[in-house]
Amino acid sequence: MPLKAAALEEPQMNLTPMLDVVFNLIIFFMVGTHFADMERQFDVNLPKVSDAQPLTALPDEIVVNVYSDGRLKVGQHWRTLTELLSDLNAARERYAEQAVLIRGEGNGPYQYVMDVLSACQQAGITNTALATQLEPEARR
Repeated sequence: MPLKAAALEEPQMNLTPMLDVVFNLIIFFMVGTHFADMERQFDVNLPKVSDAQPLTALPDEIVVNVYSDGRLKVGQHWRTLTELLSDLNAARERYAEQAVLIRGEGNGPYQYVMDVLSACQQAGITNTALATQLEPEARR
């Protein structure tokens, strides 16, 4: 009995779903840009200035260096723990979100760093960070 050998149809790509997605995206972006243009049109005439600056700049973070013998240095000034606490209280009164960066020596006792963290907590400063340094690949 002879078998019929029909030629197989080559598979074809159906591009209809892809074209639907592309057209939907085109419509979406066209409508979105139309709304953005409408939002820019206000009935308010804004004043013009030559050079706009913020009214006040954010303060820099306070960097507290903690040495291995317990000495504290803020900027270029040596401080005791009570002087640091009064400085932190004054800084928080000037700016409520004052940041403090604590840089303790790696081989020093951790107690001194904890004393500075405690002073920050007593002053009401919650934005504190401990500085670290990446170890070189050769030492790992």
